[in-house]
Formats: sequence, structure tokens, C-alpha cells
Amino acid sequence: MICRRLILCFCALALGLRAADDPLARFDHVVVDAAKTSIYVGSVTMAFAPATRRAGAYESDYTAKVFPYFFMGEKGRLVLDAPDETLRKLARGEEVDFSGHGVSTSGAERHFEGRATPTGPLNGKLKVHVFVSKRIDLIFNMTYHFTPTPP
Repeated sequence: MICRRLILCFCALALGLRAADDPLARFDHVVVDAAKTSIYVGSVTMAFAPATRRAGAYESDYTAKVFPYFFMGEKGRLVLDAPDETLRKLARGEEVDFSGHGVSTSGAERHFEGRATPTGPLNGKLKVHVFVSKRIDLIFNMTYHFTPTPP
């Protein structure tokens, strides 16, 4: 009985030390809610799959649906830079700028830039610019929240 309690205490201590070693682990998975923006005669809805942080960057799939021009929609893969210092600023409640790039399934490259504004310890607002061409960028106002495990 004492041996079992000792093992349980040791395991709890080991898990606590692991979490203390990596205070940024709570930022490993993020969910971004879909958002819509207007275009000249329609709208574009942008959605991201839940993103996972690896090697200082978030990776996710994205989908853009264009109404009423359904044939102009696209899907692709996105990588956003997220160095440790950026996440430390978020943890302190500071706004951070970010950038990244995406590639659609058809091979078109997209540049993404934005600003994250925390509204709580694990959530906040995003303003995302998607550069479709040199003259056209779409602006999406979104929300995000970090999750402890992949959803």
C-alpha cells in the first residue's frame, strides 16, 4: 500500500516537473473560428482546421468558400510562424503580429499576416490579412482559443 502511494506521488511529481519544464505546452493546439468578409458582389468564408504547433510554427489546412462564385473557392495548407517569444507575449496578454504562407491544392501561393489580441489567458481575437494577389487582400476578423489536446 505504501509502495503504491509512493509510486503515485512520484508519477504526479514527474508530470508536474514536465509541465514546469515547458510552460508553452498550453499553446500547442489552437482552434480558430471561421469568419466571413465581403467582396464586391459577394462574400468569402475562411475556415481553418485545428492547428498544431511544431518546430516553432502552426500548421493547418484552410478552406475558402466564395459566394456566389463557388468555383473560385480553394483549399490549401497553411504554416504560421510562432516562435517561443511570440507565445510568451501572448501569455503576458500582449498583442502580437504574425505572418505565414500557404499553398492551395492547385499550387497557388498565399501570404498571410495578422495580429492576435488576447482577451483571456487562452483565447482572443485575430485580424488576418490574406494576400490573394499584389493588389488584393482579404481581411478576416476571427477568434481563437487554445485547447489542451487536439480537438
